[in-house]
Amino acid sequence: MNQSQELRMTYSGLLSQKDGKKIVRVSFERGKDYAEGIVPTGVIEKSSGFTSEELSQLSSYLKENAGDLLTKAKEVNPLRSWMKQTEKS
Repeated sequence: MNQSQELRMTYSGLLSQKDGKKIVRVSFERGKDYAEGIVPTGVIEKSSGFTSEELSQLSSYLKENAGDLLTKAKEVNPLRSWMKQTEKS
């Protein structure tokens, strides 16, 4: 990957699909480049600016770290995060 710019990763809380399976949406940003993927499948759904090799590396990262990302996503509470932002305003 291009080492000259920082790669930032953010992730959602645990989400339920219609079939009942749990997933986490993960976003990668590097300057104006972005990629959006799904854990645990590692599928990159949208991207712009990343090479196919970089997208393959991001997909592998999602698959290899799926357990950890799912665990961390369980700790995300969107309502609590929103309330903290509202309190700061």
